Amino acid sequence: MDVTQEVIRVLDEVLSLNGRGAAFTRETHLLGAIPELDSMAVVSLITSLEEHFGLTVDDDDMDGSTFATVGSLTDFVSDKLNA
Repeated sequence: MDVTQEVIRVLDEVLSLNGRGAAFTRETHLLGAIPELDSMAVVSLITSLEEHFGLTVDDDDMDGSTFATVGSLTDFVSDKLNA
């Protein structure tokens, strides 16, 4: 499984980007750069990632830096999958 591509797919779906996520790379900035990623969307995104990857995310597992870029979010998911 390509975790980066799966994370991008979840981002595109949750944020209703209508395919704009296809242009995302690991370096794509998220928090503060994508207007659709507001505080409510972060909650939806976490829930969707938990469901999609079968993860459990605790509140103290993450902070704002988790959502800095596609790469930082992908690394977070990968770390949780390998834990």
